Amino acid sequence: MLFCNFLTTFNQTSINILRRYGKHNKKYVYKNGVKYGNIYYYPRTTEHQDPPVTPAKLFRVQRIKPLKGNPYWEKNLLRELGLDGRQGDFTVVKNIPEINARLWKIKHLIKVTPITFPYGEPKEHDINHTFLKENGECVVTKDIGPVDERIEALDAFEKDIKRLDTELLRKDARLKWLNPW
Repeated sequence: MLFCNFLTTFNQTSINILRRYGKHNKKYVYKNGVKYGNIYYYPRTTEHQDPPVTPAKLFRVQRIKPLKGNPYWEKNLLRELGLDGRQGDFTVVKNIPEINARLWKIKHLIKVTPITFPYGEPKEHDINHTFLKENGECVVTKDIGPVDERIEALDAFEKDIKRLDTELLRKDARLKWLNPW
């Protein structure tokens, strides 16, 4: 009898303990959450502020995995983006939701790098002087053109009497060769 009481009390206490393990109410446990769209973000400190982010206008997309062995729909997406050639080839695409949805479906086959413009965005006449690095930097080398000060300095240098030009150095070297002493 004593043993039965012990078991029933043990079972009741274990049941009572198990009943206390329930789901916690997150709105009382996690306070001061910041809502971004449908996601709650809980900063580590209350005065934490995220830096402002400006999304890139363009992406550099490079294929890093082979086409062989992938399903036809992934091959079709790569063909539409122009990545069905060699494995290291890349293309430039806009950062718009339609393209991003396509890139998400083949994310395991590609490498996406946002394109930045450290020296400003290129204009129509800068197309020949623009190149894209692997890290996503689009470098625009501006056309400097002639500078009047440099042209004047070149004219003054060419007209200088004390200047050692090629002809004068050749004559001097020949005279020293003929009369070494």
